[in-house]
Amino acid sequence: MEERRRMGYNVHRKILDEGAVDEMAEKSDSQTSLCEKVKKSMRCSGPRLKSCLLRSIPVISWLPRYPFRDNALGDLISGISVGIMQLPQGMAYALLASVPPVFGLYSSFYPVLVYFIFGTSKHISLGTYAVMSVMIGGVTDRLAPDSNFMIWDNETNSSIIDTISRDAERVRVAAAVTFISGLFQILLGLVQFGFVVTYLSEPLVRGYTTGAAIHVIVSQLKYTFGINPVRHNGPLSLIYTVLELCYLIPETNIGTLVVSIVAIIGLILAKELNTYLSKKLPVPIPVELLAIIIATVVSWQVNLEEKYGVDVVGVIPSGLQPPVLPAASLFGQVIGDAFALSVVGYGIAISLGRIFALKYGYKVDSNQELIALGLSNSIGGIFQCFAISCSMSRTMVQESTGGKTQVAGALSAIVILVIVLWIGRLFEDLPKAVLAAIIFVNLHGMMKQFMDIPALWRSNKVDMVIWVGTFILTLLFNPDLGLAAAIGFSMLTVIFRTQLPKYSLLGQVPDTDIYRPLEDYNQVRPVPGILIFRSSATLYFANAEMYQDALGKKSGIDITKILSAKKKLEAKRKRHEKKNAKKAKKAAKRNAVNMEGEPERVEQKDIATIEIDGERNPSLPRAIILDLSPVNFLDTVGVKTLRNIQRDYGEIGIEVVLTGCQTGVVENLQTGGFFNDKVTKSCLFSTIHDAVLHCQSASTQSQDKERSNKEQRRGSGP
Repeated sequence: MEERRRMGYNVHRKILDEGAVDEMAEKSDSQTSLCEKVKKSMRCSGPRLKSCLLRSIPVISWLPRYPFRDNALGDLISGISVGIMQLPQGMAYALLASVPPVFGLYSSFYPVLVYFIFGTSKHISLGTYAVMSVMIGGVTDRLAPDSNFMIWDNETNSSIIDTISRDAERVRVAAAVTFISGLFQILLGLVQFGFVVTYLSEPLVRGYTTGAAIHVIVSQLKYTFGINPVRHNGPLSLIYTVLELCYLIPETNIGTLVVSIVAIIGLILAKELNTYLSKKLPVPIPVELLAIIIATVVSWQVNLEEKYGVDVVGVIPSGLQPPVLPAASLFGQVIGDAFALSVVGYGIAISLGRIFALKYGYKVDSNQELIALGLSNSIGGIFQCFAISCSMSRTMVQESTGGKTQVAGALSAIVILVIVLWIGRLFEDLPKAVLAAIIFVNLHGMMKQFMDIPALWRSNKVDMVIWVGTFILTLLFNPDLGLAAAIGFSMLTVIFRTQLPKYSLLGQVPDTDIYRPLEDYNQVRPVPGILIFRSSATLYFANAEMYQDALGKKSGIDITKILSAKKKLEAKRKRHEKKNAKKAKKAAKRNAVNMEGEPERVEQKDIATIEIDGERNPSLPRAIILDLSPVNFLDTVGVKTLRNIQRDYGEIGIEVVLTGCQTGVVENLQTGGFFNDKVTKSCLFSTIHDAVLHCQSASTQSQDKERSNKEQRRGSGP
């Protein structure tokens, strides 16, 4: 490799500070007033109205231009495939929500049609989702527990649960919390609050969904073993539920356990076969549909419910439910759960939507997605649906089978409609254990997310801590409280990272205008007489004091000690001057006493004087450059810190200049009172090299002035 040719480095322009840049670039001070912004937002015109309509109801913009020849066949196959998947998943996830299975089918119909009209993602499959369902189940079990519906049975002389009344009340609760969560999403979308999803980082979402999957698994173990534990709510409810399950295991229904084991093994083998043949089959085998058909036929023929006590789905009414406004009396009790549902549902849907939008080159409007999901949930709540979101497994099937637009989702809803109207009652003998088995097998993808831990350990340990912390918090609390705690924990890690930045002294790469940390590069050299200091984090109230301390440690200057010594010396000098002035005054009085003849000559003793050395300490740098390029904002404490640094170091003869300030930071300095008559924008520079050249020029002038002063003092001496 040829040795890099070195050549002299020249800057072919004059040194520019911030003031000079503003003057050259003609900085505009005009700002749009709030009144003008409001007027502009309220203006209405034909093109603007059309744009607003197309943005609010996306279907009218893309459906008239739908390319039948290119997309119709793929959307048809995809819609039928996803609709078939919606049947078993809808019924299974209804168990998670603690409502009758048919309401899972309703939740796979109404919201999907609404999203077809208002959604912007072409590939995601909306419908029931395990995490959302278990969160709904926590609310329904809390507000409508079994204990509230115990009645006395005269035939058995024991208490039994009035399941009809209990299920009706749980449906009311699920509809109410779904309706409120939809209103939250609509409100957030209208106020352009789609960026809220940015607080749900990928490690947080994956850790949260893994923890929620554990809640799902534990909630379905009662159907696997055929036992009926009391569902606990609140912190540590998962631990209490597991302990009670262990206590009730001796009461396991053997028939139910056998059905569960056979169903799980059969589903796993069938899915592995499906994966093996995926490249050869145009459409995946509907494993779950086949499972519930076979299980229903076997249960009907063998009569599993009466002979072996296996719990089955029961009555599935045909037809659709009439719309009913949710019970307003429940709104106050579910408002916290509703907000958590709205954030979780949106976070999962927009994350998947963006993945496929990036893959296929189109844009997903985050705020419109909030409104679309909100309308899906709020309208769904009126039709007794429970909250929905996007399923990864169904989305992958929709995309892999050729789905190209939202038409595939609408077709899947039509498949569900056919099932609800004519086919649903055929599954009344389906064992609930099979639905639980479907849930367990579908969660294997979430269980694989445990492999994120070693991968994150190698790539980013802070993200690994967020993943593990979110997972543990979700286990310890319910999924709704766990999400809030996880977001708070994630925010704390951001604060800790800003409080533990890397502080560096920069040096110059020889013969360039490039500056790098001295400790990281062997060939980087410090600039003589100039100290360049950088922090890797922004500067605000939480780390302002640490910034000052780090500057002192890196520079080796104990500014407090130096200023204290200087003040003591100054005070001592003033005391001696005062004392000398008194002595001189007394001498003058004594000289004035003798009015006759020649005044008495008073021999004045030597007066002690203290001189402060005007020459600066040669060990100190002549200038300090604060590189603020990593700083994206300054609060009042940050501005005050920079002002104090400039003042304190200036008192001991060290010039302090700032460089790399972004426009917003300059505005923060201006509004924070950093500038005054003595401190102007001439101490701000766009680049480090401009600041270095300025400091070197000022240092040369200062040295020439000191040399001239010394020569003058030497010439005026005796």
